[in-house]
Amino acid sequence: MARKNRTPEENARREKIRELLQMANIGSMDDIQSLFKEAISEFMENGLEAELDDELGYSRYDYKNKDTDNSRNGHSSKTLRTSFGDVEVSVPRDRKGEFEPRVLKKNQTSISQDIEEKILSMYAKGMTTSDIEAHIQDIYGVEVSDTTVSRITDKILPIAKEWQQRPLEAIYAVVFLDAIHYHVRSEGQIVKKAVYIAIGIDLDGKKDVLGMWVGENESAKFWATVLNSLKNRGVEDIFIACTDNLTGFSAAIEAVFPKTEVQNCIIHQLRNSSKYVSYKDIKALMADLKAVYAAVDETAARDALGTFSEHWDKKYPKISQSWRDNWPNLSTYFKYPQEVRRLIYTTNTIEGFNRQLRKVTKAKSVFPTDDSLLKMLYLAMIDITKKWTGRRQDWSMIHAQLAVFFVDRMPE
Repeated sequence: MARKNRTPEENARREKIRELLQMANIGSMDDIQSLFKEAISEFMENGLEAELDDELGYSRYDYKNKDTDNSRNGHSSKTLRTSFGDVEVSVPRDRKGEFEPRVLKKNQTSISQDIEEKILSMYAKGMTTSDIEAHIQDIYGVEVSDTTVSRITDKILPIAKEWQQRPLEAIYAVVFLDAIHYHVRSEGQIVKKAVYIAIGIDLDGKKDVLGMWVGENESAKFWATVLNSLKNRGVEDIFIACTDNLTGFSAAIEAVFPKTEVQNCIIHQLRNSSKYVSYKDIKALMADLKAVYAAVDETAARDALGTFSEHWDKKYPKISQSWRDNWPNLSTYFKYPQEVRRLIYTTNTIEGFNRQLRKVTKAKSVFPTDDSLLKMLYLAMIDITKKWTGRRQDWSMIHAQLAVFFVDRMPE
């Protein structure tokens, strides 16, 4: 094979490398590794000294140009992990402790840490492995493989599992419960799995994802497992649970939290009601149903359901029957003032969260394992919930109303 033709610049650089290797008495790969470690240390220390010069406005021996009451204050030693082994770096300090290095951040312990953080951030936003590889190559000039991306993102798994087991508040005003479905490879087959999600609003009005559990297709039995998990992590009481109308869901809640009131999602009920309605009837039918769920109180709602039944039972007899069958859990919100009603009559809070998860995971049609699904959802959840700051603006009014309805369960 013909030797590659090098540019004059490459030849000059090669000559300097040969001189360096000869001067450093390099005779083995271990010697080369030690040389690389020294080069990394020198590069870092020079960069840190230059940054401190810039921070203070004068170089180490240039006292004449000093225009600050801050000054150098010696060095501290830091061990930096690299692919060549541990490297000792001497980090300059300033007397006031204001120096924030950029080339080697204060909490940085690995030379690859910044790249790993970028990979995790891109993974959390749903980028494919090939996209991540291309972006890292463009930004850093570093090649990363599928295996590397998996190894880095796998570091999240123990953190995600620790998060899943963290202690929770003793009382939640409202907990929203819903499931989202994904395809996962299992024992050589692709199976549909449910991710069970619980979002709670505590007594301070703050919203939090309480947990995400990967299980078989959605069932009341697994929901009972989820609810027992919440109880084992310290939840003693939930005032109101907002759910879809899955068969057996209410019984599962009652078995674990017997005092909890259940509100089935009105939007889910409306979707089920309109599923088989003719297009030409849908507008009028939905207007008649609105008279039911938007009624001023439960009595008016029952009257409106009777009127709906008279109008539509001949054509769509199952709709009014479904509302009557589910009425105990559909009508819970009528006893509360408008502010509480708006909070609990739909599961929009959790459905909005699920929509954001779907955006992140849409590039993945099948997940190779339950753990790969969990780590992506966890990273996405962290990214989504960064925007969840503070509490609802109307929380003071809601809290006052809940204090009336749950006076014997509200903490002092």
